[in-house]
Amino acid sequence: MDKKKRYFPNLNGIRAIAASLVVFHHLEQAKHALGIANVYDMPIIQHAGRLGVGLFFVLSGFLITYLLLEERGRFGDVDAKKFYLRRVFRIWPIYFLIIGLSFFIFPHIPIFDYPGIEEKLTINLPERLTLLLLVLPNFAFVLYDLPYWCAQTWSIGVEEQFYYLWPWLIKYPKKRVPIFIFFLLLTAGLLYLGLEMVDPSEETRKSMITTFLGQFRIQTMALGGLCAWLVYNDKLKFLGFIFRKDVQIVAYTILLALFFSGVHFFGFLEVYALFFAFFVLNVSCNPNTIVHLGHPVMDHLGKISYGLYIYHVAVIVMIINLFEMYAPGWRDAGYQAVLYVVSFVGSVAVATFSFNYIEKPLLAYKDRKFGR
Repeated sequence: MDKKKRYFPNLNGIRAIAASLVVFHHLEQAKHALGIANVYDMPIIQHAGRLGVGLFFVLSGFLITYLLLEERGRFGDVDAKKFYLRRVFRIWPIYFLIIGLSFFIFPHIPIFDYPGIEEKLTINLPERLTLLLLVLPNFAFVLYDLPYWCAQTWSIGVEEQFYYLWPWLIKYPKKRVPIFIFFLLLTAGLLYLGLEMVDPSEETRKSMITTFLGQFRIQTMALGGLCAWLVYNDKLKFLGFIFRKDVQIVAYTILLALFFSGVHFFGFLEVYALFFAFFVLNVSCNPNTIVHLGHPVMDHLGKISYGLYIYHVAVIVMIINLFEMYAPGWRDAGYQAVLYVVSFVGSVAVATFSFNYIEKPLLAYKDRKFGR
């Protein structure tokens, strides 16, 4: 099956929404930790970060799976080595940059000060750093916690572990079961080893396992992969139904009602993931989508979304501390509004600089050297 390369519109708009949800969540979280008036306890704010990451996961699963299916369709195989090199050049440079800054630079600059940092930079430092250098930040987060400036990297670990599994499932479709079992055993073995080294109390051990499983949302990315399979194989009967305007209106109404009510129920992240899958399919593949995300601002925010995700926590902490130094006691509604605007604009500025001068040259290099 030889198909022409396909371009999906609006994906940057989806990335922009996901990144913005995470930024707003962390802004309220930082205000909460620093004793500034906040709405962090509101369910909608509590969920915003996890849902933003969930949307990223569904989109990532969709795009990576489509590209792998397309590669197998065009070349009859998946070049795993080139796949991993493309991912390394996309993910690792600024991942390692924020890790380096968080452990060796930020602790020595007063405007990056944040409660509880000292402990996370001294106790179990070799273990933390080893896991981070092995690109296992979700394991480091669960077992040892992380400095606040780079705590958001846990999701990079989950994505990377999805990449360790997924190309092999598509490359060797007849060996999917043993590949999947090997992956699960390896992951469980790593977690068990980590827990044995930490040797927590029984209650803490249960809490760590629960946190790890709550974050390890491979099923969310697999759902995105299923959507890509539906599109790649032209499953028009199913797609035709979910592309209907009345179905879109009903689905988005339920999604918004759920989101703004902030209702939390068992398995709610999986339920949201179904809506996100519906959303990704419609805005990227449906010519009659009722949601359009092609605005230049959304497009730019989507392009820089990875940097926005990586840097925004440090920017938020810096801005709150700067306000505290130069306008102590300023806490009215104007402060809140200015804090939101400056934090978001500052994060976008840093991410834009990073995209133009660090990521873009490396992206061009990876496409030239390892593209197919």
